[in-house]
Amino acid sequence: MKTLLSILLFLVSFNLGASIIQTNGKPIDLKVEHLTNPIGIDAMNPRFSWKIQDNRNGAIQKAYQILVSIDSSALTQGIADYWDSGKINQSAILVSYSGKKLEALTHYYWKVIVWDKDQVAHSSEIASFETGMMGMNNWKGSWISDHKDIHHRPAPYFRKEFSTSKKIKSARAYIAVAGLYELSINGKRVGDHYLDPMYTRFDRRTLYVTHDVTAHLQSGKNAVGVVLGNGWYNHQPLAVWDFHQAPWRGRPTFAMDLRIQYEDGTIETLVTERDWKTSSGPIISNSIYTGEHYDARLEQKGWDLPDFDDSKWEGVRYRSVPSGNIVAQQIAPIRLVKEYKPISFRKIDVFTYIYDMGQNMAGVTKIKVKGKSGTELHITHSERLDKNGRLDLSNIDVYYLGDKEKDPFQTDILILSGTKEDEFMPKFNYKGFRYVEVTSSEPIEIDESSLTAYFVHSDVLPKGNVNTSYSLINDLWRITNNAYLSNLMGYPTDCPQREKNGWTGDGHLAIETALYNYDGITVYEKWLADHRDEQQPNGVLPDIIPTGGWGYGAANGLDWTSTIAIIPWEIYQFYGDSKLLQDCYENIKRYVDYVEGISVKGLTTFGRGDWVPVKSTSNLELTSSVYFYVDAKILAEAAKLFDKEEDYQRYYALSEKIKKAINDKFLNRQTGVYASGTQTELSVPLHWGVVPDDMISKVAANLNRKVVETNFHLDVGVLGAKALLNALNNNGYSESAYKVAVQNTYPSWGWWAVNGATTLLENWDLDAKRDISDNHMMFGEIGGWFFKSIGGILPDPTQPGFKHILLRPIFPKGLEHSKVFHESPYGKIISNWRKNKKSITYDITIPANSSATFYAPNNIEGEREIKLEAGMHQLKLKLK
Repeated sequence: MKTLLSILLFLVSFNLGASIIQTNGKPIDLKVEHLTNPIGIDAMNPRFSWKIQDNRNGAIQKAYQILVSIDSSALTQGIADYWDSGKINQSAILVSYSGKKLEALTHYYWKVIVWDKDQVAHSSEIASFETGMMGMNNWKGSWISDHKDIHHRPAPYFRKEFSTSKKIKSARAYIAVAGLYELSINGKRVGDHYLDPMYTRFDRRTLYVTHDVTAHLQSGKNAVGVVLGNGWYNHQPLAVWDFHQAPWRGRPTFAMDLRIQYEDGTIETLVTERDWKTSSGPIISNSIYTGEHYDARLEQKGWDLPDFDDSKWEGVRYRSVPSGNIVAQQIAPIRLVKEYKPISFRKIDVFTYIYDMGQNMAGVTKIKVKGKSGTELHITHSERLDKNGRLDLSNIDVYYLGDKEKDPFQTDILILSGTKEDEFMPKFNYKGFRYVEVTSSEPIEIDESSLTAYFVHSDVLPKGNVNTSYSLINDLWRITNNAYLSNLMGYPTDCPQREKNGWTGDGHLAIETALYNYDGITVYEKWLADHRDEQQPNGVLPDIIPTGGWGYGAANGLDWTSTIAIIPWEIYQFYGDSKLLQDCYENIKRYVDYVEGISVKGLTTFGRGDWVPVKSTSNLELTSSVYFYVDAKILAEAAKLFDKEEDYQRYYALSEKIKKAINDKFLNRQTGVYASGTQTELSVPLHWGVVPDDMISKVAANLNRKVVETNFHLDVGVLGAKALLNALNNNGYSESAYKVAVQNTYPSWGWWAVNGATTLLENWDLDAKRDISDNHMMFGEIGGWFFKSIGGILPDPTQPGFKHILLRPIFPKGLEHSKVFHESPYGKIISNWRKNKKSITYDITIPANSSATFYAPNNIEGEREIKLEAGMHQLKLKLK
């Protein structure tokens, strides 16, 4: 082992013990299209991925072989009738299918064999995937609805009875909906998804969901029930975003194929047709934006069971297909993920009760209550209380233009049956809230156990963790994640209450935080498909996506709608998967070409600017032009990746032209100052690589000086909040960056935390009069920055997906220990360090089939770079 003067490298081996089965080299965590054993996928050439379970130092995959079969028994014998890749001498763990053409509505089995560093073969367990409709031609069901129009408030209920006489092998329900739905069979709700299907541009792409309903069916009589909600398809309340004028708007409608495969090999498909029946029910109004109204007196017990008397129900009518593009919903679903009980409960009087759930969240509440028939309860949800301790909605209902008496904002209305304890939770709505107020038209008795809250969001798997000796860092990491999840509903939103909009800027400003912490690739692949649906032929994008038409205004420019380039690029960096980048390539190209056409000499004012700054405003042309450079540079790199040499030369030259134009106009080479020298104007060019090499140290020194002048406080808006910490940390001022990151007086992220925030806010000022949502994600870079700084875990752009890891941790004064990990496509990366007087013990885990390079920060003596192979390592570092 090489002897270092001040850094000693110890390769730590761990005795796992005789009781643990040796599994080194085995492929695990098999996924198709980044999902585990998915059903109903439409991909013609799905992506297969896996990890290697191997804790030996130097563990690597030397080769792989993928086997795909329709017969699981044959597969155990190594027989693959659809695809045998043969032995491929590569370390790749993400491979696209390249076998016989996959058939629709078919179940496939697959496994992978890998050869480890010693050329020993290891086989995975058998995994599976199942194709869906794979096109419009395989649908049999008709699109049906009731006979009402877009203004009708009650939700439509649908039912159909049928019989089965043979033994069922499997059954799948394929349901496509314009709007939202809940499916039940024989009186039981199907699945645990919430708010399906996801919001899209319905007239260009409508999603269908596949359910395994085998266990729901019974021999003999069966009944299937469907309830439809408005969702974003039929936005009835008025708001400033023009959703009520969406070009797709209509009464909710659906089509379904219930495909039953019997043990004898025959197949029967129950479809939506005019023999279904429809009625109204207890949901008398529903809005994704305001709330749900439920009249328990109108419940029809057993409506989704066999032998229900539906003689008073009506026939259905055909509806036009919402779009010519009905595709599978291949995405982490929205679920009721976490349950919250109130941390405090107050009875104001026999009519009024207030609950504090202890956490600001996106979600719903469930109430159980008994009372006089016709008693009307208003269940109102809010982020704030007023000075009298009652709910205050003034910060979140400012854009609601509807009838606040008949359809109050963020309020469910429950009308009691009077015959039983009524239980109510909305099916087609969610809200942003911490506090809940229940008011009643008649005296009622409820207590702290009567109401439960559920945190609702896209159920993405956690991938990262930050745990340090400083509680403020841990709190900031936690509240950032709470804000992120609150704003993930099949697309990233700005806030879960006032707007629920897919603001593009919020989405890309927080993308690294998102990907360090959660397995979100399926959500972003869906959202970038929404981008492609919304893009104008000339390349222009709206700044909220999806949109009913709002957002194509004058400010929907580079600093916001660069999502089209930045997010596919970051997905490539974090996953090593270039499919999204390739899918968006022509869209990025059209976008960049459009901006080039409206730009003068490489500069543009097309953008919204440094939104919600603390004090100083920054030059719009500078920041917008920097994002123009970023997009052109990403496009050039993508062109190189996809062997488009002519495009590469063109867009690389364009990026250099933009960079030169920015520096010629805005950089004072004598002083090293951009524009007027705000924190944003200095940090944005540094972070995004616009500053000439010979000027970096001077510009960085000016930025540091600017931060010192504010006593390490922020003076930025959203663009500066993304750039500032990185610009300091990556250019020699990590101590300053850290001091800003953990600042706990105004203005700072920590100021929110010490004042009791459980999510990120929309404004630095707690007493601001506008831009005052208490659950916003646009300042969310802080959560990802901890991974890049104190954890120092970075993807290598030359070997993306953490095939090679760049380890650049900082060891700031005042922080005694830190353990940060990220679950990469190759496995868990752990960066764990602890100070001991003048030394640091740094424990590192590099997953199998990956490698890393450690770069010592400036406050460490000795060797500057250390190469690390897969395995567990310990570095002894000496502080200067």
